[in-house]
Amino acid sequence: MSNRAPSDWRPSCPPAMLHRRAELLRKIRQFFAEREVLEVETPLLSHGTVTDPHLSVFSVCGSGDGSSRLFLQTSPEFAMKRLLAAGSGSIYQICKAFRKDESGRFHNPEFTLLEWYRVGFGLAELIEETDALLQVLSENVRPLAPSEHLSYRESFLRHAGIDPLDAGFADFVGCAASHGLQEAEAICGTDRSIWLDLLFSHLVQPHLGQGRFTFVRDFPAILPSLARFKPDDKRLVERVEVFLDGMELGNGFFELNDPLEQECRFDRDIAARIDAGLPAPEKDYRLLDALKAGLPDCAGIALGIDRLLLGLHRLDAIADTLAFPLAKA
Repeated sequence: MSNRAPSDWRPSCPPAMLHRRAELLRKIRQFFAEREVLEVETPLLSHGTVTDPHLSVFSVCGSGDGSSRLFLQTSPEFAMKRLLAAGSGSIYQICKAFRKDESGRFHNPEFTLLEWYRVGFGLAELIEETDALLQVLSENVRPLAPSEHLSYRESFLRHAGIDPLDAGFADFVGCAASHGLQEAEAICGTDRSIWLDLLFSHLVQPHLGQGRFTFVRDFPAILPSLARFKPDDKRLVERVEVFLDGMELGNGFFELNDPLEQECRFDRDIAARIDAGLPAPEKDYRLLDALKAGLPDCAGIALGIDRLLLGLHRLDAIADTLAFPLAKA
């Protein structure tokens, strides 16, 4: 017999949370079944991966001699879009996703994601359906006020006091200094997208979704996304994020289906990764070829199931929703 100390083998969450998770998943499947949206499965491992400079991915050896690599998905988006291009119609998926270097109170490197795509929907219809689903999931769990709907610009003006589209770098520096963010200029330099991310996360996001779901739409085009430009203002893309208690729950788009623009965005992402000294993945040519074949007009969104459970049950950390977070896996 070994003399080692006993391991901490018990789950992090109580049995009641396992039942709450199961009930949440049951309600999600019932919601989409009533709307005749097809549940699908796609691989967790793939030959291609995301180019987004803000995401870090897990890779594994794809052959016995180590000559090839496979990647754990950060979301099922690319594979689901290939299904859409092949004529699947509206689809949804509940699956695991993986993001390296994301661990903390609201993060676990492995997490559960709900992602769905609605053929023929624009951003407004997607927001309406997402709100309807969230109301179903929160019913008899947590009383919430009616949902709030803001544009990205409105949220910045209300909570940070500057216009994110028209403000210059001097305005960013002054705004940060007035809120005690003394290191902001050193961190952001002259990168407008980093300034917007920093100011949004520190000054705007904490106010969003307090006692209700808040939907923020129409994001600046300089922030990475796979959303279409707004027809009446090319500075913006048709993107939405949803928040509860200052925590982001989901991110959705009126999906880009122009293969040339998609490849340009991949190229910009890869250039940004190289400039930052990050690994530069190959573009996902299967996705690009699917877009060339024809992705139908659609809108899609991904919601974090673990974060949703955390928010609805007013828990302290993501680990409280998981049987075995990374520390106990």
